[in-house]
Amino acid sequence: MRSAVGYYPKVKRKKTRVVHVGSVAIGGENPIRVQSMTNIPTWKVKETIAQIHRLAEAGCELVRVAIPDERSVSALKDIVKESPIPVIADLHFAGKLGFKALEQGVHGLRINPGTFKDRSKFDDLIRACKEQGVCIRIGINAGSLEPEILEQYKYPSPLALVESALRWIDYIVEKHD
Repeated sequence: MRSAVGYYPKVKRKKTRVVHVGSVAIGGENPIRVQSMTNIPTWKVKETIAQIHRLAEAGCELVRVAIPDERSVSALKDIVKESPIPVIADLHFAGKLGFKALEQGVHGLRINPGTFKDRSKFDDLIRACKEQGVCIRIGINAGSLEPEILEQYKYPSPLALVESALRWIDYIVEKHD
């Protein structure tokens, strides 16, 4: 297999702050990290753990698991305990599951702020993550764009998604950093 190392010219990296997801440092001068996501229902604990081990053996350094429901969040404790790499809970639709995921010991949360009907609950989750040292990844999708952004861009374009993500990041930094 050919290696891309040395093939591409040196890319000047933007200076960023270092954050930790479990034991994995991201940003700063750290190498670019490999993350994947399981494709098995998270509540199938043995199968999910087996897939995470295969991903880690293939070089994956972080893993996301889908958390669409209570059944899945209940499986997290065992998955986190058995995983050789940090586990990130990818919340689907229900922000309240984020608090339960934190109780299970996850190393990170992927949240879509647009799924929170009550901004105070979003703020509570951000505070809880900060208190516990748990990283947050903001994820945006077309179905949860703010109405004013849809009006500005006319449809859920890539620029609209970036605009939404940047707004949420600015909000979090201003209110919680």
